[in-house]
Amino acid sequence: MTDKASQVAGLLAPTVASLGLELLGVEYLPAPGGAVLRLYIDQPADAGRPVGIEDCEAVSREVSAQLDVADPISGHYTLEVSSPGVDRPLFTAAQFERFAGEQAKVGLKLPQDGRRRLQGRILRAEGDTIVFEVDGAEFPVAMDNMDKARLVPDWAALGMAPAKKPGKKKK
Repeated sequence: MTDKASQVAGLLAPTVASLGLELLGVEYLPAPGGAVLRLYIDQPADAGRPVGIEDCEAVSREVSAQLDVADPISGHYTLEVSSPGVDRPLFTAAQFERFAGEQAKVGLKLPQDGRRRLQGRILRAEGDTIVFEVDGAEFPVAMDNMDKARLVPDWAALGMAPAKKPGKKKK
């Protein structure tokens, strides 16, 4: 997360928690003419249901008022509140640890071993370093060198993989 995103996350996490939800992370995307402030929220693991539109609306109402008072962002911005989705973004070492064994796609701030991007299996978190398996070898990455990270959905396991077209059999 950027410094601004971290600042906003620290400000809003208690408000989101008071609604019985978890603030997974914040993206702050400045752009000419207005920025986007995107909050990712989730249900606690024991909730037994996914985040719904009513959850997003409730968080949006509450944090909008708080942002108006605290005013941490100068200029115009659009607030978006989202569920994590199947390609869940990962923001913290604890989130990486939770999804150890899963595939993730990571963009790096600075190149590492000639890579700006990587895709690999999350092995473990060691403090502020996440260890991936990439091309059969361990590939440690410092959290502060990650620009963005997302899980890579297993579409077949989700039952959403495209059906294979029957091929012609050779005689």
